[in-house]
Amino acid sequence: MNAFSLAQRGMSAQMVRMNAAASNLANAGSVAASEGEAYRPVRAVFAEDLDRASGQSTVRVRSVVRENTAPTRRYEPGHPLADANGEVWVSPVDENAEMVEMLEASRQYQNIVEALSTTKQLMLDTMRLK
Repeated sequence: MNAFSLAQRGMSAQMVRMNAAASNLANAGSVAASEGEAYRPVRAVFAEDLDRASGQSTVRVRSVVRENTAPTRRYEPGHPLADANGEVWVSPVDENAEMVEMLEASRQYQNIVEALSTTKQLMLDTMRLK
């Protein structure tokens, strides 16, 4: 496993993380007719991958799971999805937390790109020495 494959795995993991946050943001404020139908935020779950031959450790996405956060019941009798009591269920997405999640994933992705750029430059400099 070389630096480029390690970086690729890290970048892929951060993209999954960013896509999950984007999906959550896209569904923020969405309403449903029942608690079971309401959108619940998703999160990427990472796991460590150890290459026993080289001793190098990388990351992989183990799964993408729905959070167990309960949706909020809101009284809106005029809404087309309102039940007999005039209530709808709103997704429990915290928009601020999702923006922080996206920024963190984006920064991690940028850090990996910078590391790759440095690695490439060092390789080119090494080849010029010969």
